[in-house]
Amino acid sequence: MLSALLPPWAWADTPPPPPASAPQPPVPPLAHTWPVGIRPLVLRGWKPPPTPYGPGHRGVDLSAPPGSPVRAVAPGRVTFAGRVAGVGVVSVALTGTDLRTTYEPVTPSVKQGDEVRAGEVVGTVGPAASHCATSCIHWGLLRGETYLDPLSLLPPWLLHGGPPRLLPVLGVPIPR
Repeated sequence: MLSALLPPWAWADTPPPPPASAPQPPVPPLAHTWPVGIRPLVLRGWKPPPTPYGPGHRGVDLSAPPGSPVRAVAPGRVTFAGRVAGVGVVSVALTGTDLRTTYEPVTPSVKQGDEVRAGEVVGTVGPAASHCATSCIHWGLLRGETYLDPLSLLPPWLLHGGPPRLLPVLGVPIPR
């Protein structure tokens, strides 16, 4: 009998709980730039999946028109530049870490093995992705096979626009 061979959770409505994993070390805020634009609109945020194959959003979607330059957020080595399921993808292993970033849809201007500097153009935003209502770039971050929030790479000054700066006021009399 088949039911005697399967564990009890095999026919349950909910999947079994994921195995306990060791806590992940924090992500260092080592990005020097956004991948597109100066402070692009985040169209969809990171939502980690409850299980490796469960629903979720394994990165962030940033508003960017097709043809916009896509920049490496930190120095690293290109581990992949090509097409996956018909979509252009660039993946960069970040120097001195166990992290890698991914950008899609991208028309790559780099090739596998290239060393890139922070801010260096790795490609251009490809045709509109089917998962965004408008044109966007999907920016991902992985440690091994674990997806992390790519916004955690951004230091607070870059994420939130930095501290205010006082500018000179010209033509206004000094108060007495």
